[in-house]
Amino acid sequence: MPQASKPTKWVAWCMGWLLAGGLLAAGQAAAQRVEGDTAQAQGMYEAEVQVNGQREAERKTGFGRALAQVLAKLSGDRTAASRPGVAQELRRAEDYVEGYDYRQDEGVSASGAPTFQTTLVVRFDKDSVDAVAAALGLSIWPEPRPKPVLWLAIDDGKGARLVNLKQNNVVRPILSRAQQRGYRLGLPRGSAAEQAAVGAIWRGDSGAVARLSARYSPPMQLIGKLYRDEGGWKADWTFVDNGRVLSQWSSEDASARIAMAAGADGAADALVKRYARASEAGPSGSYRVVFVGIGSSDDFIRLSGHLQGLSVVRRITPVRATADGIEFELELLTGLPGFRRLADDQVLMEVEAPLDTGTPVFRLVR
Repeated sequence: MPQASKPTKWVAWCMGWLLAGGLLAAGQAAAQRVEGDTAQAQGMYEAEVQVNGQREAERKTGFGRALAQVLAKLSGDRTAASRPGVAQELRRAEDYVEGYDYRQDEGVSASGAPTFQTTLVVRFDKDSVDAVAAALGLSIWPEPRPKPVLWLAIDDGKGARLVNLKQNNVVRPILSRAQQRGYRLGLPRGSAAEQAAVGAIWRGDSGAVARLSARYSPPMQLIGKLYRDEGGWKADWTFVDNGRVLSQWSSEDASARIAMAAGADGAADALVKRYARASEAGPSGSYRVVFVGIGSSDDFIRLSGHLQGLSVVRRITPVRATADGIEFELELLTGLPGFRRLADDQVLMEVEAPLDTGTPVFRLVR
């Protein structure tokens, strides 16, 4: 039969099947466990989450929460998990896992009885996560990241005192929150001159604190005073970058730990606003794309399943079938650059498009 007499029956079946909404979800690959003496998250692409056990369902849910942490660190955006398209990637977080392990944390309950908590430690593939973040248009906070000095004075009713390097356990809540946001805080060594900075902190003289902090690098300071207020705790914060005040805010809570930790969030927000770079993912909209190399209904199902599994693809509308393939109109969250980043080159390979159309063409890899 001449080539021009197509489309064949399978093309018509594909069009009807797609219009009926018969799309398949993409599969997930299993992760591989990594053994270690003491499992602990280290670096930008690792995270820890508490789980109720080591069952597969618990692990998969934990993978999603861990990936949310990593995307928040990578972008510096604590609301990254709520951005368009991210939730779908969190559901398939297992695909990006490079390794994982468990840790048993021991504690003591209020009654004095021992307690045990299982922590899942997950390590994600850097290239895969970077591609997801870029494809979804998340801003990226580049590395290396600065390590501002924390100048915190605490008054619990007995007079204000500066927290120094030897007292890092006192400020563990804010140090830990900073790490969760993707950066670290330093502490002053606590010399006599530095201890005298309490007065400057209390009266809001950020310039005096910045001058005293000149011996430390980089020239960034998170300045705070934490004190009792109406039965709870209040903290007033100022973030200074190279002598310039970037942000000022206050935090309140019945818990001193929570009021303190909020300082790390405010500093992270200020740093991200100043230094994060928007990903070049392209504008959202509808784009015509041609897919070739489709020779059977099985090929069509494979293609449709892959497209449906891409978080940047919001809708698939068939336009026309040809002898070689099919043309879709794809509604994309972040344009063709985002689509290209997330498309699996083991499934789709972009080929040269005809000059007269300019429509992108992808060949289904067999």
